[in-house]
Amino acid sequence: MSRSKKWLAKHRDNAIFIADCTGLHREGNIVNPLELSKAVGAVTDEDLRKAAAAQAAQRATVLVRELSAHHRSRLLKHFLALGEEDRLLRFGQSVGDHVIEAYVDSIDFDHDSVFGVYDEKLELVGVGHFANLRDNAQGRVAEFGVSVSKSARGRGIGSALFERAAMHGRNTSVRTLYMHCLSRNAAMMHIAKKAGMKVQYAYGEADAYLELPPADTMSRLTEALDEQVADLDYLVRRNLRDARRFGLRFWRSMVPQKGTA
Repeated sequence: MSRSKKWLAKHRDNAIFIADCTGLHREGNIVNPLELSKAVGAVTDEDLRKAAAAQAAQRATVLVRELSAHHRSRLLKHFLALGEEDRLLRFGQSVGDHVIEAYVDSIDFDHDSVFGVYDEKLELVGVGHFANLRDNAQGRVAEFGVSVSKSARGRGIGSALFERAAMHGRNTSVRTLYMHCLSRNAAMMHIAKKAGMKVQYAYGEADAYLELPPADTMSRLTEALDEQVADLDYLVRRNLRDARRFGLRFWRSMVPQKGTA
């Protein structure tokens, strides 16, 4: 079952509730009742923690969105937050902030594709860069690079980004998907071996290759559906976040300020 189908199955029973909370099917915005209740002291932080844990469990499926040029600031924030070791593993060498800034500015979204995964706070915690390379005798070749924030590891985000990139490559007539990394990059090596890539080691570095099958109707439909579900999930969560913020501002405005009572 694809990631989008899993998401739809998990959220089908809650569709009406989500629509009500976001105001998608009603006039005006309906704010989150838990946040409003907290504002007036009707519930505790523990109640909200349990509710958030239940929502997070429902969202266990990793959804991947395709990013565009207007996401550059988010991409920059993600890469700059990587520690020294993580930068070494992602870029193959130690890089300073100015190098990362130049890299993000140089991404050609008309030529390449960039995919991202957001966390519960809508922060970008996983990024996959699908870069089209020059064609060779075997056909089109693309290179894939991935990074996952330290706080979001162990959730399958790297694998989800790779799977999305492989599907995209297949649907854009790419014959070979290529990854280059340090051989001690355990996360990348795990992704490569899990995908059945051919790995070649030399001088502390590794090159991995995956031959992609031709696209078919199912692969195209799967990618389109996955993208639509990821966009819908992001929209729902953004609307819920905005509703919470609106609710808190509203209730704070109702509380008399010191010296005005």
